[in-house]
Amino acid sequence: MLERFCAARNVAFNVEASVGQIDDRHLGLLMTIIQKCAAKTFSFTFTFNNAVSSPYFPSATYDKEGFAIGLQPTDLSIGCTTVAEWLHRMQEAWIEIDSLMAADEDYLGVDTSIASLGDGAGSFVDLVGRIGSRFEHAITSGVFLKIADFIKAPNTRHIGLCGLMFPCLEDFELATEYERGAFSVERCTFLSLQSGLGLDAYPIAIDEVPTRIIEVLTLLQGLSNKHRKPLSARFISDGIARMGQRTNLRSPFLQDVEVRAL
Repeated sequence: MLERFCAARNVAFNVEASVGQIDDRHLGLLMTIIQKCAAKTFSFTFTFNNAVSSPYFPSATYDKEGFAIGLQPTDLSIGCTTVAEWLHRMQEAWIEIDSLMAADEDYLGVDTSIASLGDGAGSFVDLVGRIGSRFEHAITSGVFLKIADFIKAPNTRHIGLCGLMFPCLEDFELATEYERGAFSVERCTFLSLQSGLGLDAYPIAIDEVPTRIIEVLTLLQGLSNKHRKPLSARFISDGIARMGQRTNLRSPFLQDVEVRAL
């Protein structure tokens, strides 16, 4: 169905890869998408021990009839001076959604994941700065563990991934961190083990070493299985940019960067 996927206007899909050896089949699928329809890399991800019923594409995986709700709630932090204040605002929003949907039999719950988009109030990196911390410092401060524990607490009807997302090219200020070398694969993976959900919207060059891609996917598979934690790998390519070259993604949702080696 790959050709149909490439031709479709609004279709996303994922491949569950938590079982079995990561090999040329996985690599071949990714490279075929990059070569034939690079824009569709935005709509495809490898998943490992994926959580069902999340509304966030392309990780969304069907389990039962119904609908779930997900937010991009970083802008709720506007005017907040502490993380606790922002978390309280999010909790109020989740409780309100639960109340509004209480009578709907098809309502499955809220995926309380934190998804960022754009810059300014939409950026998680910007949020960290506004509460008085540098992103690089926050990574080893425990603040992300605190947020992760909160969004998984049983205070709402939650479902799905319920984690912190670090979508490299969708969070424009995170893309800037990547470009200056402060958001490597290693750092993203470290954050994912704390509270995140894997490599998300992460740039990849068309001349990336094939064995390196397999190594990274194998590592994510191993970590996911070891910790029984949902992880994913969504690589983004424009089908043209090589290592050291700048992407031309032509998307309002993705920031162009100079691509680094994985």
